[in-house]
This record gives sequence, C-alpha cells and structure tokens, in this order.
Amino acid sequence: MTIHQNLIAGEWTGTNGTENINPSDTNEVVGLYASASAQDVTDAIAAAKAAFPAWSRSGILERHTILKKAGDEILARKDELGALLAREEGKTLPEAIGETIRAAQIFEFFAGEALRLAGEVLPSVRPNIGVEITREPLGVIGVITPWNFPIAIPAWKIAPALCYGNTIVFKPADLVPGCSWAIVDILNRAGLPKGVLNLVMGKGSVVGQAMLDSPVLSGITFTGSVGTGKRVALSSVEHGRKYQLEMGGKNPMVVLDDADLTVAVEAAANSAFFSTGQRCTASSRLIVTEGIHDRFVAALTEKLKTLNVDNAMKSGTHIGPVVDAKQLKTDTDYIEIGRQEGAKLAFGGELVSRDTPGFYLQPTLFTEATNQMRISREEIFGPVASVIRVKDYEEALATANDTPFGLSSGIATTSLKHATHFKRNAEAGMVMVNLPTAGVDFHVPFGGRKGSSFGPREQGKYAAEFFTTVKTAYTLA
Repeated sequence: MTIHQNLIAGEWTGTNGTENINPSDTNEVVGLYASASAQDVTDAIAAAKAAFPAWSRSGILERHTILKKAGDEILARKDELGALLAREEGKTLPEAIGETIRAAQIFEFFAGEALRLAGEVLPSVRPNIGVEITREPLGVIGVITPWNFPIAIPAWKIAPALCYGNTIVFKPADLVPGCSWAIVDILNRAGLPKGVLNLVMGKGSVVGQAMLDSPVLSGITFTGSVGTGKRVALSSVEHGRKYQLEMGGKNPMVVLDDADLTVAVEAAANSAFFSTGQRCTASSRLIVTEGIHDRFVAALTEKLKTLNVDNAMKSGTHIGPVVDAKQLKTDTDYIEIGRQEGAKLAFGGELVSRDTPGFYLQPTLFTEATNQMRISREEIFGPVASVIRVKDYEEALATANDTPFGLSSGIATTSLKHATHFKRNAEAGMVMVNLPTAGVDFHVPFGGRKGSSFGPREQGKYAAEFFTTVKTAYTLA
C-alpha cells in the first residue's frame, strides 16, 4: 500500500507509515500515512519561515487563483472525498459529502476575500498628516486540527491563513490524516510556492509538542480538548505568540412549554445524536420545562427508535460508529457514571453488532438528570444526552448558563418574548432558535465564550482578526 507522505519545503517525504483504520469496518485500512519526527517539524517551520517574505508580499490575484482552484477541485471531488471522510472518521456518507461541500465553499469564500483586502485612510488630529491603517500577515502559523471535522476545520483555518499571506505548518489529528493529506495535495498542485504550506502528520506528543516548543511560530490556531488547549496557551505565552483556541462545549437545548413539539424533537435529536454526537456544538443537555417534559421525552424516545446505527457508507444509516475504541470506552464509561449518579436510562446505552466490525453504540438518553451530575458538567463527545427538568423559562435560562463552557446554546419556543430574551442573555458565542445547536454557515463567525474558546473568532471576515496584525502609518504631507 502506498504511503501518503508529509510535505516539507515542497517535497513529499517520509517512509514509516501508520495505518488509518475505518471505524465502520476495523478490518479495512483506509491508507498508510507517514509520521513526522520532531526534526521534521523543525524543518517544516524553517521552510515556512523561508517562504514567508515572498508569500506575504504575493499578489492578491495569485492568492485568489490558488484558493479558487483548490475550492473548485474539492467540490468536483465531493463524492470521492466525502467517501474518504466517512471511511476514516465514521460520519455518515451524506454528512461527509455535506462537510466536503462546506470545505469547498470556505475556499471559495476566502478566494473572494483575497480580492477584498482593504485598509483605512484617516486624517490625523494634527494638520498636514495622513494616517493609513493596514492589515499585514501575522507570519508562520501552526495549524492543529481535531478528528471530528477532518476536512471542514482544516479548510477554515488554512484558507484564511493563506488568503491573508501567512505560511503554514499543519498538523492534523492522527486519527484522520486522509482528508488533510488530500487538501494539502490539492493546494500543492494548485500552485502554492514551496514551503508556504507544510504538512506534518503524526502523534501530538511528538509533532504537536515540537510545534508548541518552537519560538519561530508567530501564531497557533488550535481546535481540540480543553487540556491540550491550555498547553497551547501556556506555551504561547512563554514564546510571546498569538493563539486561538476552540476547545469544546456542554451545550444546552432549552425546550419551553410553548414549543412546537415536532420542531423541538427534531432539533434535539439532530443536536445530540447526529454525527454520533461527536461535535463540539452538540447539545448534550436537554433542559425541558415541566409542562412539556413528559410529551417531549416520549416523542424523542420514539424518534430515537427510528434512527439506524450502522456502517457510515450504507444507505439509510442515520448514525455511524464512534471514531475509535478509546472514544467508545469514554462514552460507555460516562453511561455507567450516569447510572451511578442516579439518572434514569430512558433509551439506548448498549453496544450493537453489525455486518462489519466497528465501534457501534446506540444513541443514549438519560432522564431525571440534574445539572450537577458529571454527565451534565463534562463533555462526553458521544451520542449521549441528558434531559434536565426545570420549572419555567427563568430556571431554564439559569440552568443553560450554569456551565464552564459557552459555545452554542439553543431554545425551542414559539414565544417571541422568550426567544428575544434568550438570544440576548444566553452565555454562548452562538445561539439557535428552533434549530439544532450544531450546524453553522461558512461565511459568519464561529466561536464561543468561557471555557469553550479563546481569541478571535474563526470563519468569515472575522478570521482576519487572528491571521493578520494591524499597522498604523503616519505621513507628513
């Protein structure tokens, strides 16, 4: 089997391949992917530094053309790349193709942004002096991405970094190197100069640590666990570099008595269980007022009975496998913790067997949970959700905000008064009304508050806040 190599200074390199295993069929090796050494990371950073002066001053049409070409190829290959994503991560094929299309749209958007780079010209408060305010590229950017969105998240970090004239050292999650390798290959063939984009695959303990230890990186953009995010922050403070963190959530979905029951159930099921619950925007706390509680639980339970857990590539599959054995154990451990804490297991919670060996877990619903239980405080990152009964809207809002996280927050209601109040008072970076807490557009800012995020927002024009630095220039007329 061909080894997919790392890209360093425009050259494909690496001989020791690590198997990429299909979680829907653990007998299938999706591909072999090289593992970088700490020295490889050092070389990649040096290459990116050497390439920065020329790329940072490259023409906007050159950047536009490369990004547009990459987006066009991703879109043209959406079925192929979507299948690769489904096979390596376990997301259902329709979800995987949808994510691939989103990646193409992100490149398309930033291709346009490359032609819209602008600044400001202002008068000084002093006579005969002009003031220019411009944005310049930050420098060499370390990009560290997670396994749950293996093509969209790399796209929304790499595309703006290139758009604004930065060079990149990119480390994808070692569980899902396939889509990342494909993006780098596409961009490399689209015409990026050598050293502008460098790919270093491998373990975080080796590759990631070498990136954190480097004083050369001007910034690190990271999506992943809270623990690793704190390490990124500490190392960045030590080296005086800019950092951007997206670290997870324990997102609430509030359901009020006046909610449309069908809308509420569909939003909750999508939020909590689609993509196998492996989304930082997934809603694992379903906060439901007393008047609708029993009807909501009954309707959601019936909905869960219709969801088919199976191979991600099979037609009719609603929920694919958990990504790997380690994450599956985390999920089942939390299910046991929920039982021990006194929550009622209303549905699911069992491992299931299918035609192919994989990490299959039923969607799991707890009821009679409290907001103080571990299953209500800690991010599980699996198809596990808890229903928390509350008295009224005021208690629902307080419970929703009672979390160390603040990424996404949702409400199901037909009350304009409550929807408006919730949008203004939910302590989250994103608020959804009568919609799933997961699922965002590619052209608007993404990010949260509290323990979920740190630094400037990602996506859309707000990406410039991280990937550029502001310069103010004065000229005597």
